[in-house]
Amino acid sequence: MMPLRFFLFFALFSFSLSAQDGTHRITVEIDGYEEDILTLGYYLLDNQYIIDTAYRTEVGNYVFASDSAALPRGIYLVVLSPDNSYFQFVVGDDDDQEFTMKTNRAILNDMQVSGSEENELFYDYLGFLGEMQGQSGPLRAQLSDSTLAPALAADVRQQMQELDARVKARQQQIISEHPEAFVSAIIQANQAAIPPDFPEETDEEARRTKQWRWLQTHYFDGLDLKDERLLRTPFLFERINYYVNTLQLRHPDTLARAIDFVLEKFDPLSDAFKFYAVHFTNDAASSNIVGMDALYVHMVDNYYRNGKAFWADEEQLNKMIETADRLRPLLIGRQAPDMEMVTREGEDLRLYDVDAEYTVLYFWRYDCPACKKSTPHMKEFYERYKDEGIAIFSVCTKGVEDLGHCWEYVDENGTGDWVQVADPYQRYYKDYDIKSTPAIFLLDKDKKIVSKRISAEQLGEVLDNLKREKEGRAPGK
Repeated sequence: MMPLRFFLFFALFSFSLSAQDGTHRITVEIDGYEEDILTLGYYLLDNQYIIDTAYRTEVGNYVFASDSAALPRGIYLVVLSPDNSYFQFVVGDDDDQEFTMKTNRAILNDMQVSGSEENELFYDYLGFLGEMQGQSGPLRAQLSDSTLAPALAADVRQQMQELDARVKARQQQIISEHPEAFVSAIIQANQAAIPPDFPEETDEEARRTKQWRWLQTHYFDGLDLKDERLLRTPFLFERINYYVNTLQLRHPDTLARAIDFVLEKFDPLSDAFKFYAVHFTNDAASSNIVGMDALYVHMVDNYYRNGKAFWADEEQLNKMIETADRLRPLLIGRQAPDMEMVTREGEDLRLYDVDAEYTVLYFWRYDCPACKKSTPHMKEFYERYKDEGIAIFSVCTKGVEDLGHCWEYVDENGTGDWVQVADPYQRYYKDYDIKSTPAIFLLDKDKKIVSKRISAEQLGEVLDNLKREKEGRAPGK
């Protein structure tokens, strides 16, 4: 399938930080670091972006500051040169943006913070996690030894469980004592939803299906997507992306429901809603998966056409709506547009005149290199399936003055058994949005589109899967 990359509108908004009223002043001291610059970055979706560069002062520290703008809340990275090693700090609210951080080049997370309760708590928690990881490392190494005696292995597992219990107790203590702290939100957002065992279900496949359905429903329990602080973190995108692209079947209708479920959890006027709506729209537009243009149309109809995309200007909106309207008639499951064509004998013939169990609509040109490569595969496909009610409605896309060369190509390549037609008016360019050849659509008996934009090599596999699905069999059975 040809990706819809020309439908992307990355300019709908800037990926720069929005200006916030207020001020910030973060002073950084790093023993053993004497480079001229220190870089400040932030997380957004699955990327990191630079926001500021601080230069070494006469006293040897670095200051990120503004008298006119506060930093949006989130997790930030302080990046060292030249190796791009880094450490992090948090901005939990607008009143906690003037503080000092002191660390050592050799051990960046050995941090002393003054002036920020949020970051004191953050680094206290990181230090505790580091201590627990240090204790668990040797235990994990022991468990990886296949020669470890069973009794000793059981003792090691018990110690691991005790460490895990200590971590969970510490997390719960932080949440209980500091419910509004950003660290508490980070902890809660990273607590995985664990599905029940469903012991009453004796069939293993049925039990796993129940767990999967439970997880789809409860995946975001404890994760407040209206908390704007979570937008600029390294984990939110991974969490959301897993829910949409791993927990769901890769079908446009299913993905559309999952995306709607996610976006409904955001404040509709928030940056998070904006960034994720655009991300999902662009992801659908650039997908190579057959039929995913339906998801693009869904996004345009449900978030742009109805005015929810407060960030989009009129020109861009009009382009996206125009694109969606052009795609809509050709979505999988839609009735294929009928075409009035002319055979090589000069007789009129419509697409809907062809009575076949499946019709392969094939747009080609005799001087198209890719079409020449497709021809042998199309011939092989036809020979294999022609006795199963398959027809190829073969459309040469050349104009009337070149049609003679089309029929010469048909004779030279032995494809005269196909339904060979052309349209002197070339109306199919609009009706089928033909921008390049070859272009293949697979239609069922009722001329509904069941697949499209596939290669000639894929035709047999796609048809076999459709037949299996119709018969209620799993792929490959």
